[in-house]
Amino acid sequence: MRARQWVITAAAGVAGFAVIALVFTLVVIAPQQIGRAAGVASIGGPFTLVDDTGATVTEKTLAGKPYAIYFGYTYCPEVCPTTLFDLSRWIKALGPDADKLNYVFVTVDPERDTPKVMHAYVDSFDKHIRGFTGTPAQIAKIATEYRVYYKKIPTSDGSYLMDHSAMIYLMTADEKFDTVIPYQEKDATALAKLRNLITTPSS
Repeated sequence: MRARQWVITAAAGVAGFAVIALVFTLVVIAPQQIGRAAGVASIGGPFTLVDDTGATVTEKTLAGKPYAIYFGYTYCPEVCPTTLFDLSRWIKALGPDADKLNYVFVTVDPERDTPKVMHAYVDSFDKHIRGFTGTPAQIAKIATEYRVYYKKIPTSDGSYLMDHSAMIYLMTADEKFDTVIPYQEKDATALAKLRNLITTPSS
């Protein structure tokens, strides 16, 4: 239920997330799309994590299907639940084609986001979405592989928030970077990207 409560909570720093997404898109993603034509792929890579049932997962767990992967955390006040509700809506709009993709939510807050917490959280969204967590070192590794920015921000009450990149990465079936869906992408554009991903042949 946490996701449903927080999606209507005003959150400071949402503009910051949007700026991070824009800068990442212009500085990192655009050159990657140019580089992809030349066979360069520097987003994505090997990882070992656990899913929201406690089972070990690796990059091979996602092999064979294109996938959408998003990095955030369950205590996120607005950006993460908004993004996952958007993704859930797009999955529904894909109809039977939704089964042709994998969908993953990776936490950047492994200290609080245990498999049990992740399981309860992703249960608020479309059933296709899986939650991945791990040790701080494992999360740091996959964040490096995907060029994900995240940083702990202490709050006045002694707790903390996580500042982090705010886009969905779209990857091909052979684990190559395709493009991103930025925060609050329009439905038509996001769905076009997902449908294109489904039909993109492996290299």
